[in-house]
Amino acid sequence: MGTDFTRRSFLGTMGAACTLPYIGRAQAAGSGPILIGVPTAQTAQAGVADHQDYLNGTNLALDEINQAGGVLGRPLKAVIVDIDPLSPESGQIAVNKLIDAKVHAISCAFSLTPVPAADASAKYKAPFLWGATQRNLTDLVAKNPKKYSHLFQTDPSEVHYGWTFPMFLQSMRDQGAWKPKNNKVHIVQEQIAYCQTISKALQEALPKSQFELAHITDIQYPVQDWGPVIQEIKSVGAGAVMIDHWVAAEYASFVKQFSADPLEGSLVYLQYGPSQPEFLELAGPAANGFVWSTVLGVYADEKGKAFRDKYKKKFPGIMGLCYTGNGYDTAYYLKTAWEAVGDPMKFDAVSDWIRTHPYRGVCGLMDMNNPFQEAAHFPDNGHAPTATTLEKGMAQLYFQVQDEQHKIIYPNELVETKLQKAPWW
Repeated sequence: MGTDFTRRSFLGTMGAACTLPYIGRAQAAGSGPILIGVPTAQTAQAGVADHQDYLNGTNLALDEINQAGGVLGRPLKAVIVDIDPLSPESGQIAVNKLIDAKVHAISCAFSLTPVPAADASAKYKAPFLWGATQRNLTDLVAKNPKKYSHLFQTDPSEVHYGWTFPMFLQSMRDQGAWKPKNNKVHIVQEQIAYCQTISKALQEALPKSQFELAHITDIQYPVQDWGPVIQEIKSVGAGAVMIDHWVAAEYASFVKQFSADPLEGSLVYLQYGPSQPEFLELAGPAANGFVWSTVLGVYADEKGKAFRDKYKKKFPGIMGLCYTGNGYDTAYYLKTAWEAVGDPMKFDAVSDWIRTHPYRGVCGLMDMNNPFQEAAHFPDNGHAPTATTLEKGMAQLYFQVQDEQHKIIYPNELVETKLQKAPWW
């Protein structure tokens, strides 16, 4: 099948993102396009930015693959359905639509309520790869390996945000980049299960470190006014503050208010949300000095930089540094698995191949050959699955906003620059 036909076939499918065409049995079994189901938040109140990033990265990969001749002589086609990441019912509906469309695999950014979607997929067993970032999901996989043999989490779980934070603080102090006013950590935590799990993991890790818990402040989405929270941060006076939240726009509001009335000398860490392009767009120069991290991020090595350049050329503007690369990597991971097995309809064989064959993408190595079937985390924080060296796992990237740009400051193997003095220090 020629490149021109492949490109026309692919581009012709992208305009009807929410329309599921009838797919006959013969087409699904061996002729026509190979179908990747991509549940994507389009009408939801939360998660839209990350899901759009994921879809963009997926589309970039599909375009490249199809221009190169497709997979097994067939073009790849995305079947896109709407999903609300906060709704269990929406996840079930999205997966059932994709089953009806007879997709060969499901590729998704995440759902904050992933179990119903996982259960819906279990009756079909097409490989299901997503950056769900939730240990409650991968615990189920470990406890029910037969039922969830097709389910793969393409990044480490959220527990690593808590477990690794004291390691990051220790590294910054040891390097002399940060001289803490004290060894106390103040946690400001949102109430969804994702944020609570991170907070509990950090509380578990602190007694084993050289830092201690100072205080916990509860917040509730949506945060209308950060003023009382900032006053409590100043009153507690901890050397490090973790804002354990997830909404980019609300983080932007926080940094503007905090910068105007800061706690001098404190290292302020914002959990993940600044990865979304909206954060820098809304926060502007007020974002400078703040630190954030992701267990799933595009590296700044040669491979990562090449992807960043390609992505920015296709999608101008501020680039998200997490799910863009994850969508891209997952599409290529599936391509490699299908080519190795030789038939995308052999769901069990494809899943077995993914489980036993790691894939090194622009976001690092996805090695899911462990009971959780989730990517092994780097650096090794003592909690499995982790990797002892960079090239055996997926690195959790710590960034600092410097000159309104995200720069990797940890782990040391991937640093772009050192931690700089924050404006309020």
